[in-house]
Amino acid sequence: MNEKALQRFQAKYTVLANGCWQWNAAKIGRGYGVMQAGPGSRLAHRLSYEHFIAPIPEGLTIDHLCQNKACVNPEHLEPVTNVVNNLRGSSAAAKNARKTHCPSGHEYTVGNTYIRGGMRHCRTCHRICERKRKAAK
Repeated sequence: MNEKALQRFQAKYTVLANGCWQWNAAKIGRGYGVMQAGPGSRLAHRLSYEHFIAPIPEGLTIDHLCQNKACVNPEHLEPVTNVVNNLRGSSAAAKNARKTHCPSGHEYTVGNTYIRGGMRHCRTCHRICERKRKAAK
C-alpha cells in the first residue's frame, strides 16, 4: 500500500480491548472487510497481512486466529491451507472433524473407524449393535 492508501486503511478500523483491529467500513456478506485498492476491491485482512507482514504464499489463505472475520490486525492473521482454515472454523464439518471419540466414548483410531457416506463410524459400536441384533433373532 502506498502512503495515501495506508492512511485510508488506518482510518477504517478501531482497536478493540482484545487487540482486534475491528474493520468499520464496507464488508462483504460473510463479514469480511473490503477496501478499494488499485483497479478493484480487496479483502481488508489480506491487504493488512501483505502490507505489515509479507506477501501471502501461493496456495494459502489467511486465517483469523481471533475468529473475528472483521479483524485486520496482522498479528491475528496466519497463512494456512484451505483445509486447515476450514478445520479451524465453526462449521458442522469442522466440529465433527475435531472429535476424537464417538458418542459412546470409543476413540476414533485408524483401526476403530470406518467411513460410510462421507461420515466416520465407530467399529466398536457397530460390533456391539450387530451382537445385539443377532441375539434378538
